[in-house]
Amino acid sequence: MALSLGWKVPRNCYGLLQKAARSSGFPVFPWGHCSWTGAGSFLDPEIKVFLEENTEVTSSGSLTPEIQLRLLTPRCKFWWERADLWPHGDPYWAIYWPGGQALSRYLLDNPDVVRGKSVLDLGSGCGATAIAAKMNGASKILANDIDPIAGMAITLNCELNRLNPFPILIKNILSLEQSKWDLVVLGDMFYDENLADSLHQWLKNCCWTFGTRVLIGDPGRPQFSRHSIQHQLHKVVEYSLPEPTRQENNGLTTSTVWDFQP
Repeated sequence: MALSLGWKVPRNCYGLLQKAARSSGFPVFPWGHCSWTGAGSFLDPEIKVFLEENTEVTSSGSLTPEIQLRLLTPRCKFWWERADLWPHGDPYWAIYWPGGQALSRYLLDNPDVVRGKSVLDLGSGCGATAIAAKMNGASKILANDIDPIAGMAITLNCELNRLNPFPILIKNILSLEQSKWDLVVLGDMFYDENLADSLHQWLKNCCWTFGTRVLIGDPGRPQFSRHSIQHQLHKVVEYSLPEPTRQENNGLTTSTVWDFQP
């Protein structure tokens, strides 16, 4: 998942997340150039151990207590360590962002939205929304993220929730030929104006070419609220965020699921 422009990360996290919250809002790692299937056998043993030792398994403080996730929390070493000691790309996947929480809650509460359907989770991060789709019977799932470490974390999170890992694509999917999906879900992706423009066009093409339904989760980032995509959105549901999520996200109080209808 991506940080929003101008967002404040948890104030007590000295290193990694302050590093991630740079004024540009863009991840510092480049768009990926490889794909990774996400099967458990593809987990690098050393990175698996690293993730298990430096994240905490938690299901509290979010909109979806049904889903367990490996996240970076104040009880983790790297919550406090200097950012330059983290040996991998910025760990956006290690935070359960508000837009993803809203999407995941909505899918858990409305299984007919995904049951028997093909689902693309764009900017999957920790994989929670893809996991919610899997729990409610999606026939085909692809999780997409540009960070290979996120791919490994998603596989571990599938195992935590007793799910067989689904395919994961580590690549900038916006630069690839589009495929047919019944449903595309994306949360917390409208954190940069240029990226928002690219997403808007890509999503329109999905809808126009394949009749894809698009659901967007966002807590009200300015890059989203001021974007022209607002004229093509229908509010589906708005959730009040749990207090821990509010504290970690500069006091944001709600997160909304939008139906994109170009």
